[in-house]
Amino acid sequence: MALVAASAAGCESRSSASAHQLIVAGSTTLLPISEQAAEQFQAGNEGTSVLVSGLGSSAGIEAVMSGTADIGTSSRDLKKEEEGKGLVDIPVAFDGIAVIVNPANPVDGLTSAQLRDVYAGKITNWREVGGEDREIDLVNRDEASGTREAFKKIVMGDEKFDHSAVVLPGTGQVRDVVTRSEGAIGFISLGFVSPRFTSTRVKALRIDGVEPTEKSVASEEYPIARTLHFFTKGEAKGLAARFVEYVLSDAVQNGVVVEAGFVPVSARDGR
Repeated sequence: MALVAASAAGCESRSSASAHQLIVAGSTTLLPISEQAAEQFQAGNEGTSVLVSGLGSSAGIEAVMSGTADIGTSSRDLKKEEEGKGLVDIPVAFDGIAVIVNPANPVDGLTSAQLRDVYAGKITNWREVGGEDREIDLVNRDEASGTREAFKKIVMGDEKFDHSAVVLPGTGQVRDVVTRSEGAIGFISLGFVSPRFTSTRVKALRIDGVEPTEKSVASEEYPIARTLHFFTKGEAKGLAARFVEYVLSDAVQNGVVVEAGFVPVSARDGR
Protein backbone atom coordinates (compact mmCIF):
# COMPACT_ATOMS: atom_id res chain seq x y z
CA MET A 1 0.00 0.00 0.00
CA ALA A 2 1.39 3.39 -0.99
CA LEU A 3 2.02 5.78 1.91
CA VAL A 4 1.42 9.51 1.80
CA ALA A 5 4.28 11.58 3.21
CA ALA A 6 2.26 14.54 4.37
CA SER A 7 -1.22 15.71 5.13
CA ALA A 8 -3.49 16.25 2.17
CA ALA A 9 -3.09 19.99 2.54
CA GLY A 10 0.69 19.85 2.81
CA CYS A 11 1.70 17.27 0.23
CA GLU A 12 0.32 19.23 -2.71
CA SER A 13 2.59 22.18 -1.99
CA ARG A 14 5.74 20.12 -1.44
CA SER A 15 6.65 18.99 -4.93
CA SER A 16 9.47 16.78 -3.65
CA ALA A 17 7.11 14.80 -1.47
CA SER A 18 7.61 11.05 -1.74
CA ALA A 19 5.30 8.28 -0.66
CA HIS A 20 8.16 6.99 1.47
CA GLN A 21 9.86 10.20 2.62
CA LEU A 22 8.97 12.46 5.52
CA ILE A 23 10.49 15.87 6.29
CA VAL A 24 10.51 16.97 9.93
CA ALA A 25 11.93 20.44 10.65
CA GLY A 26 12.08 22.96 13.45
CA SER A 27 13.04 23.09 17.11
CA THR A 28 16.60 22.31 18.20
CA THR A 29 15.17 21.38 21.62
CA LEU A 30 13.14 18.60 20.01
CA LEU A 31 16.06 17.20 18.01
CA PRO A 32 16.87 14.38 20.49
CA ILE A 33 13.29 13.13 20.27
CA SER A 34 12.85 13.65 16.54
CA GLU A 35 16.18 12.16 15.51
CA GLN A 36 16.07 9.07 17.71
CA ALA A 37 12.41 8.40 16.93
CA ALA A 38 13.18 8.78 13.22
CA GLU A 39 16.03 6.26 13.40
CA GLN A 40 13.87 3.71 15.19
CA PHE A 41 10.89 4.33 12.92
CA GLN A 42 13.01 3.82 9.80
CA ALA A 43 14.48 0.62 11.23
CA GLY A 44 10.99 -0.78 11.66
CA ASN A 45 9.67 0.50 8.33
CA GLU A 46 12.01 -0.59 5.56
CA GLY A 47 12.15 1.77 2.61
CA THR A 48 11.02 4.86 4.52
CA SER A 49 13.16 7.97 4.99
CA VAL A 50 12.61 10.52 7.74
CA LEU A 51 14.73 13.65 7.27
CA VAL A 52 15.11 15.69 10.47
CA SER A 53 16.58 19.18 10.79
CA GLY A 54 16.82 21.72 13.60
CA LEU A 55 16.53 25.27 12.29
CA GLY A 56 14.50 26.70 15.16
CA SER A 57 10.83 26.63 16.10
CA SER A 58 9.83 29.60 13.94
CA ALA A 59 11.50 28.06 10.90
CA GLY A 60 9.72 24.76 11.54
CA ILE A 61 6.31 26.41 11.80
CA GLU A 62 6.96 28.40 8.63
CA ALA A 63 8.13 25.27 6.82
CA VAL A 64 4.99 23.27 7.61
CA MET A 65 2.75 26.25 6.76
CA SER A 66 4.45 26.68 3.37
CA GLY A 67 4.46 22.94 2.70
CA THR A 68 8.25 22.48 2.59
CA ALA A 69 8.04 20.20 5.64
CA ASP A 70 5.49 17.58 6.56
CA ILE A 71 5.87 18.10 10.31
CA GLY A 72 7.02 21.28 12.00
CA THR A 73 8.48 20.87 15.47
CA SER A 74 8.26 23.69 18.00
CA SER A 75 9.21 24.34 21.60
CA ARG A 76 6.76 27.22 21.80
CA ASP A 77 3.05 27.77 21.26
CA LEU A 78 1.76 29.38 18.08
CA LYS A 79 1.89 33.15 17.95
CA LYS A 80 -1.34 35.01 17.30
CA GLU A 81 -0.40 35.66 13.67
CA GLU A 82 0.26 31.93 13.14
CA GLU A 83 -3.15 30.85 14.37
CA GLY A 84 -5.96 30.17 11.91
CA LYS A 85 -3.56 28.86 9.27
CA GLY A 86 -4.84 25.29 9.37
CA LEU A 87 -2.12 23.90 11.61
CA VAL A 88 -2.98 20.97 13.86
CA ASP A 89 -1.20 20.96 17.23
CA ILE A 90 0.09 17.63 18.56
CA PRO A 91 1.75 17.89 22.00
CA VAL A 92 4.54 15.29 22.16
CA ALA A 93 6.27 16.08 25.48
CA PHE A 94 6.63 18.58 28.30
CA ASP A 95 9.86 20.38 29.13
CA GLY A 96 11.26 22.63 31.81
CA ILE A 97 13.44 25.57 30.88
CA ALA A 98 16.41 25.37 33.22
CA VAL A 99 18.27 28.53 34.21
CA ILE A 100 21.94 27.58 34.24
CA VAL A 101 25.13 29.03 35.70
CA ASN A 102 28.72 27.90 35.97
CA PRO A 103 29.26 25.28 38.72
CA ALA A 104 31.74 27.66 40.40
CA ASN A 105 28.95 30.20 40.99
CA PRO A 106 27.80 29.95 44.65
CA VAL A 107 24.26 31.13 43.83
CA ASP A 108 21.85 28.16 43.91
CA GLY A 109 18.52 29.83 43.22
CA LEU A 110 16.61 32.94 42.17
CA THR A 111 13.06 34.14 42.49
CA SER A 112 11.06 34.71 39.33
CA ALA A 113 11.24 38.45 40.01
CA GLN A 114 15.03 38.37 40.38
CA LEU A 115 15.40 36.34 37.20
CA ARG A 116 13.22 38.82 35.30
CA ASP A 117 15.30 41.74 36.61
CA VAL A 118 18.53 39.97 35.67
CA TYR A 119 17.42 39.51 32.07
CA ALA A 120 15.99 43.02 31.93
CA GLY A 121 19.38 44.43 32.97
CA LYS A 122 18.14 45.77 36.32
CA ILE A 123 20.33 43.38 38.31
CA THR A 124 23.85 43.36 36.91
CA ASN A 125 26.07 41.95 39.66
CA TRP A 126 25.85 38.54 41.34
CA ARG A 127 26.29 40.11 44.80
CA GLU A 128 22.80 41.64 44.40
CA VAL A 129 21.34 38.12 44.60
CA GLY A 130 23.62 36.69 47.27
CA GLY A 131 26.62 35.80 45.13
CA GLU A 132 30.14 37.11 44.69
CA ASP A 133 31.08 40.59 43.51
CA ARG A 134 31.10 39.62 39.85
CA GLU A 135 29.39 41.11 36.82
CA ILE A 136 26.55 39.02 35.41
CA ASP A 137 27.22 37.92 31.83
CA LEU A 138 23.84 37.50 30.17
CA VAL A 139 23.44 34.80 27.53
CA ASN A 140 20.25 34.81 25.45
CA ARG A 141 18.87 32.95 22.43
CA ASP A 142 18.09 34.42 19.02
CA GLU A 143 14.57 35.53 18.10
CA ALA A 144 13.86 32.39 16.06
CA SER A 145 14.22 30.28 19.19
CA GLY A 146 11.13 28.72 20.70
CA THR A 147 12.97 28.49 24.03
CA ARG A 148 13.51 32.24 24.02
CA GLU A 149 9.86 32.87 23.13
CA ALA A 150 8.65 30.61 25.94
CA PHE A 151 11.07 32.18 28.44
CA LYS A 152 9.93 35.64 27.40
CA LYS A 153 6.26 34.73 27.81
CA ILE A 154 6.66 32.97 31.16
CA VAL A 155 9.40 35.02 32.83
CA MET A 156 9.68 38.44 31.23
CA GLY A 157 6.04 39.40 30.73
CA ASP A 158 6.02 43.03 29.58
CA GLU A 159 9.70 43.55 30.42
CA LYS A 160 12.14 43.73 27.54
CA PHE A 161 15.36 41.76 27.34
CA ASP A 162 18.58 43.64 28.03
CA HIS A 163 20.18 44.27 24.62
CA SER A 164 23.68 43.82 26.06
CA ALA A 165 23.21 40.05 26.29
CA VAL A 166 25.21 37.71 24.11
CA VAL A 167 22.73 36.19 21.63
CA LEU A 168 23.37 32.64 20.45
CA PRO A 169 21.56 30.46 17.90
CA GLY A 170 21.47 27.11 19.68
CA THR A 171 21.14 25.32 23.00
CA GLY A 172 24.60 23.80 22.74
CA GLN A 173 26.24 27.18 22.29
CA VAL A 174 24.48 28.59 25.36
CA ARG A 175 25.58 25.64 27.45
CA ASP A 176 29.15 25.87 26.19
CA VAL A 177 29.50 29.57 27.05
CA VAL A 178 28.14 29.02 30.56
CA THR A 179 30.59 26.16 31.19
CA ARG A 180 33.48 28.51 30.33
CA SER A 181 32.39 31.72 32.10
CA GLU A 182 31.99 31.91 35.88
CA GLY A 183 29.79 35.00 35.61
CA ALA A 184 27.46 33.71 32.89
CA ILE A 185 23.78 32.87 33.13
CA GLY A 186 21.70 31.24 30.42
CA PHE A 187 18.57 29.18 29.92
CA ILE A 188 18.23 25.86 28.14
CA SER A 189 15.92 22.89 27.92
CA LEU A 190 16.02 20.69 31.01
CA GLY A 191 17.01 17.74 28.83
CA PHE A 192 20.31 19.45 27.95
CA VAL A 193 21.46 20.21 31.51
CA SER A 194 23.26 16.89 31.85
CA PRO A 195 23.47 15.42 28.33
CA ARG A 196 25.12 12.04 27.86
CA PHE A 197 27.45 13.22 25.09
CA THR A 198 29.61 15.58 27.20
CA SER A 199 31.41 15.60 30.53
CA THR A 200 31.27 19.38 30.95
CA ARG A 201 28.93 20.58 33.69
CA VAL A 202 26.55 23.42 34.35
CA LYS A 203 24.39 24.09 37.41
CA ALA A 204 20.64 24.49 37.16
CA LEU A 205 19.21 27.04 39.60
CA ARG A 206 16.13 26.59 41.74
CA ILE A 207 13.44 29.07 40.74
CA ASP A 208 11.09 30.21 43.52
CA GLY A 209 12.59 27.42 45.59
CA VAL A 210 11.76 24.67 43.11
CA GLU A 211 14.45 22.59 41.46
CA PRO A 212 13.94 21.87 37.74
CA THR A 213 13.38 18.12 37.47
CA GLU A 214 11.19 15.85 35.39
CA LYS A 215 9.01 15.34 38.48
CA SER A 216 8.54 19.06 39.21
CA VAL A 217 7.74 19.73 35.54
CA ALA A 218 5.20 16.90 35.44
CA SER A 219 3.53 18.18 38.64
CA GLU A 220 3.61 21.75 37.28
CA GLU A 221 5.41 22.95 40.42
CA TYR A 222 8.39 24.24 38.46
CA PRO A 223 7.35 27.64 37.11
CA ILE A 224 9.24 27.74 33.81
CA ALA A 225 7.78 24.89 31.79
CA ARG A 226 6.33 24.51 28.31
CA THR A 227 4.78 22.06 25.89
CA LEU A 228 6.80 20.64 22.99
CA HIS A 229 4.77 20.39 19.79
CA PHE A 230 4.51 18.71 16.43
CA PHE A 231 2.46 20.72 13.92
CA THR A 232 0.93 19.39 10.72
CA LYS A 233 -0.99 21.31 8.06
CA GLY A 234 -4.39 19.72 8.38
CA GLU A 235 -4.83 16.36 10.04
CA ALA A 236 -1.78 14.15 9.59
CA LYS A 237 -2.28 11.36 7.07
CA GLY A 238 -0.28 8.45 5.70
CA LEU A 239 3.38 8.36 6.71
CA ALA A 240 3.11 11.55 8.76
CA ALA A 241 0.24 10.08 10.78
CA ARG A 242 2.16 6.86 11.33
CA PHE A 243 5.23 8.75 12.55
CA VAL A 244 3.14 10.90 14.91
CA GLU A 245 1.47 7.77 16.26
CA TYR A 246 4.88 6.20 16.80
CA VAL A 247 6.22 9.26 18.68
CA LEU A 248 3.17 9.14 20.96
CA SER A 249 3.56 5.41 21.57
CA ASP A 250 4.72 4.03 24.92
CA ALA A 251 7.95 2.86 23.29
CA VAL A 252 8.99 6.42 22.46
CA GLN A 253 7.28 8.28 25.30
CA ASN A 254 8.69 6.04 28.03
CA GLY A 255 11.94 5.47 26.17
CA VAL A 256 13.31 8.23 23.96
CA VAL A 257 11.40 11.07 25.64
CA VAL A 258 12.38 10.09 29.18
CA GLU A 259 15.98 9.29 28.24
CA ALA A 260 16.30 12.72 26.63
CA GLY A 261 15.26 14.34 29.92
CA PHE A 262 11.74 15.38 28.93
CA VAL A 263 8.37 14.54 30.44
CA PRO A 264 5.97 12.22 28.54
CA VAL A 265 2.55 13.60 27.68
CA SER A 266 1.02 10.75 29.67
CA ALA A 267 2.54 12.19 32.86
CA ARG A 268 -0.15 14.88 32.88
CA ASP A 269 -3.10 13.40 31.03
CA GLY A 270 -3.48 10.36 33.26
CA ARG A 271 -2.87 7.78 30.54
